[in-house]
Amino acid sequence: MQATAYTYDSETRSGSVLLDDGTPVDFDAAAFDAGGLRLLRPGQRVRIERDDARITLVTLQTF
Repeated sequence: MQATAYTYDSETRSGSVLLDDGTPVDFDAAAFDAGGLRLLRPGQRVRIERDDARITLVTLQTF
């Protein structure tokens, strides 16, 4: 699933993304760390994976 980075806190390595319909969804440090990223800027397109309750992976969108 694709989304757009909305917020990111480098100290907690958590933040939120906006789904394409504009719905904000929070992610935690575990999801950020699973993607192997070092930094995330608001506005970046990202790929996310989620289970029923939360985002489990945030990584950069590649085409």
